[in-house]
Amino acid sequence: MMRKAGLLIFACLLAATGNAQTLKIATLTPEGSEWMQDMRASAAEINKRTDGRVTIKYYGGGSRGTDAKVLREMRLGRLQGGVFTPSALMEQYSDIGMYGMPMVFKSIEEADYVRSVMDSKIIAGLDDAGYVTFGFAATGFAMMMSLEPVATLEDLSGKRVWVPEGDDVSKATMDALDVNSIPLPLTDVYTAIQTGALDIVTMSSVGAVLLQYHTKLKYVTDLPLIYTIGFMAIDKKAFSRLSAADQEVVRTVMSELYARYDKLNIEDESAAKAALLKAGMQKVVPEPGPLAELQAAVRKSNDALAASGMVSRDLYEDLLRLVDEYRAGQQ
Repeated sequence: MMRKAGLLIFACLLAATGNAQTLKIATLTPEGSEWMQDMRASAAEINKRTDGRVTIKYYGGGSRGTDAKVLREMRLGRLQGGVFTPSALMEQYSDIGMYGMPMVFKSIEEADYVRSVMDSKIIAGLDDAGYVTFGFAATGFAMMMSLEPVATLEDLSGKRVWVPEGDDVSKATMDALDVNSIPLPLTDVYTAIQTGALDIVTMSSVGAVLLQYHTKLKYVTDLPLIYTIGFMAIDKKAFSRLSAADQEVVRTVMSELYARYDKLNIEDESAAKAALLKAGMQKVVPEPGPLAELQAAVRKSNDALAASGMVSRDLYEDLLRLVDEYRAGQQ
């Protein structure tokens, strides 16, 4: 009887621990930052609510290398996920770059209105591509930050402009504007600025402060050029190894985290923009004439990208329709 009871207890322990999984996730988020603290707190919450069955282990500060290397490690099963910007997954799902098409939004409010309809479609597309995500966290608008003032198309002539490695939309836009684009992974950008290999970087204020770009660049063009987002993507096969109940816990906790980031990051963006100017960067404001010229050139490039199939034409037209709806309502 004692032996049978012991076997029964052992079997129960195996059942309880047999589904234990560790999700290893890489991120550029610096160790010790408030963002990383929040991410580790969410991991602890998930571990607690799943009775230890799900452990999330973060590798911060870019310690696992570039986005391309992280994705390769995910394919090999050495990592199960990463925290990315859209350019990282555009090869796998090109429409993830839809929100980042240059100058499609003029304000955060416009973007919020469009996202209230389109986020679910973009998330479904990522799922079809084999990635589980938990929503998007806006990081504000990327603006041009440069060594010399940039206010017109002519000011871009001859300049070396960074575009994220794998971001075919930004590369095509720069090509259409006849600008010398330099594709690099984010991990190499600071060094490229430092060595003079880049003249212009397009980055959100939060990103610039976090990565210390403002210590090397002198000017910021006050123009909402590219709406930026971040998100976590976990390999769908790895996620499916969790029980249905544990998947729901992870989805709930992570969705709450990213919804909070989505609001707080915009507040941080305003403070970061002020910090850039306080640190000595000079603001450049384009005149209406040159601005209209730039907007027309970028719109022509965006239309061509959709027509070529680089992004879904239907989704692109949906995006423009929603922007027009919002602007009409505001008027």
